[in-house]
Amino acid sequence: MMAVGLRTASLIGAPTDVGASDRGSSMGPEALRVAGIERALVRRGLKVLDRGNLSGPPNPVRAPVQGYRHLAEVLEWNRQVHAAVYRDLADGHLPILLGGDHSLSIGSISAVARHCRENGRALRILWLDAHADFNTCELSPSGNLHGMPVACLCGFGPAELVQLGGRTPAVDPRWIRQVGIRSVDSGEKRFVHEQELEVFDMRYIDEMGVRQAMELALADLPTDTHLHVSFDVDFLDPEIAPGVGTTVPGGPSYREAQLCMEMIADTGRVASLDVVELNPALDVRNKTATLAVDLIESLFGKSTLMRRPAVPHSRTISEVDRLLEPRIAAQTAAVSRSARKSMNARTEGSRPRRLGNTT
Repeated sequence: MMAVGLRTASLIGAPTDVGASDRGSSMGPEALRVAGIERALVRRGLKVLDRGNLSGPPNPVRAPVQGYRHLAEVLEWNRQVHAAVYRDLADGHLPILLGGDHSLSIGSISAVARHCRENGRALRILWLDAHADFNTCELSPSGNLHGMPVACLCGFGPAELVQLGGRTPAVDPRWIRQVGIRSVDSGEKRFVHEQELEVFDMRYIDEMGVRQAMELALADLPTDTHLHVSFDVDFLDPEIAPGVGTTVPGGPSYREAQLCMEMIADTGRVASLDVVELNPALDVRNKTATLAVDLIESLFGKSTLMRRPAVPHSRTISEVDRLLEPRIAAQTAAVSRSARKSMNARTEGSRPRRLGNTT
């Protein structure tokens, strides 16, 4: 089953970089809108409600106080995110948080956990990131709270953030699967092992491949599971995604990232999403935002594979054009039919033969 039917996705912009080390991720929500996130979601069969941007305190650019930078400002932004995400979940919508730095996921995921708790649903969190984000004030060399959201969600952090969702901890570490990790501080690494987080780092992916990593990350999902994806754009290799503040070489390639998203989409259980750490100030002609939108569309069902979906799950390109650009719909439909015929003719005799047992 593919992800989503005719659901309503709500876009929630959180334009702040108060939790980050570098300025610029506050411009992420608009970059994603310019890159066409609404149109991409409509193509996948979603009705889109753009809530606009939340309004919170500015970045004061101060040094850490008792191990935390900008704690009061990060707390206020997360309170707003929590309220917005929780409201949209209660309305039956699929909330998509447009960040902003990754500290905002404390608010979004605590809201998701609260919603699941109140409705008796299981929760699985996929954390796609170059970093484990499991620092504490004792372990962090910088005090930046965008390096601490997973720890805060698991009950390790300032009381104001840890208690945000009404229960401490907001999530159980066993609900989290981290994928693409390749930069972890030494003390943080020990802490991750102590808490038994399930991590599919880049060495695992290099050795075993994306397919096996994602099969394990998505294994044993009960049918009523709420699947939350927290997508830090620095998950991607900086060669293809330069527009982030904390680049780490050796991340997933374009095709590896597409496979991740397609396999998540195949579960049919994506129910909320964070898109964070996009920094247009460091990007090239909005290249990274455009790539992120492309991957998000795959997360909601776009696939390069010539497969017939089990159930109707998305609108065709022509249907989107009739909704958004009526004047060119007929022309686009004709071109699409011609292209499909041409593609079928080219590929009919050229499909690769499967060799051996791939399981």
